[in-house]
Amino acid sequence: MTWRMPSETARHDRTWMAFPREGTTLGEGDNWKQTGYEAWTNVAHSVAEFEPVTMVVDPSERDRARRMLGSHIDQIEMPLDEFWMRDFGPTFVLDDDRPGVLGAVDWIFNGWGDHGWAQWAQSAEIAKLIASQVGAELVSSLLVNEGGGIHVDGQGTVLVTETVQLDPRRNPHADKARVEAELARTIGASKAIWLPRGLTRDYEAFGTSGHVDIVATIAAPGVLLVHRQPNPEHPDHAVMHDLRAYLAGTTDAEGRGWTILDLDAPREIRDEDGFVDYSYVNHLVVNDGVVACGFGDDKADAAARAVLEEAYPGRRVVTVDSRAIFARGGGVHCITQQQPSLRA
Repeated sequence: MTWRMPSETARHDRTWMAFPREGTTLGEGDNWKQTGYEAWTNVAHSVAEFEPVTMVVDPSERDRARRMLGSHIDQIEMPLDEFWMRDFGPTFVLDDDRPGVLGAVDWIFNGWGDHGWAQWAQSAEIAKLIASQVGAELVSSLLVNEGGGIHVDGQGTVLVTETVQLDPRRNPHADKARVEAELARTIGASKAIWLPRGLTRDYEAFGTSGHVDIVATIAAPGVLLVHRQPNPEHPDHAVMHDLRAYLAGTTDAEGRGWTILDLDAPREIRDEDGFVDYSYVNHLVVNDGVVACGFGDDKADAAARAVLEEAYPGRRVVTVDSRAIFARGGGVHCITQQQPSLRA
């Protein structure tokens, strides 16, 4: 069998999410916790404008989820601790030799490198439970990896980061050849493009150490969307200058050079914890649309929508305020996981 992860632009049967629950990630104080519940709910409602959404809900949040999500968001109870579905949920794959067969890659999830604050043991079991729920063949992997750490074009190319898949807290005995062999087996990647690092804030205590889904994504074969920080006061100004130059010198699995479309960060560069990693790259492509992050900067949000409309012609782009998600360590892409159609 030959598993292949389709491009996110292929048709979806649904999107999977996980509802927030009490704990370190949600934070302290009723008002602050409410911002988390509302942000996840707003993303679910926005995605549901385009395709079905299934929300995994911890039993402790049953009543709140029913009240906030309403009847048009499907809900399934499963024990949770973390609620970043992209990272611990299954990465869905297809077998082109067996039409109608859905696979679900179950990476090892250890809380982004077993950070002392992370509670992840229950969420690490979710991929298996969802695979069983949808009747997918389980594709077990010994690679510690997260869905936010990979982006594919569905034609053999995968973007990864040296500080994620080669992180000694994740895969202490791995090298590039071993990682690439596992990515070929599980998602059909024939060429890995290794970014040397990610954004600055992603290396702080609550970061992922360089997830690619906040740096760059493949919008179409041969087309990259890349984060750009225009403000030279922000450390990511220099970081992204170097990463863009690196990506411009690479080719995809078909040997094509890249057309690069820049997505400028909003004007705000700091919050109370330091330099922000606000990035419009962290969007979700859905059926006939795109759900984009917004940051309360009307001009920058509109400019990002225009670039996304250019990158994904024919799709309607909607913006969801994502500052409460980024304050907790991610964005719209990080909290969602697409299930491709068997015809993808």
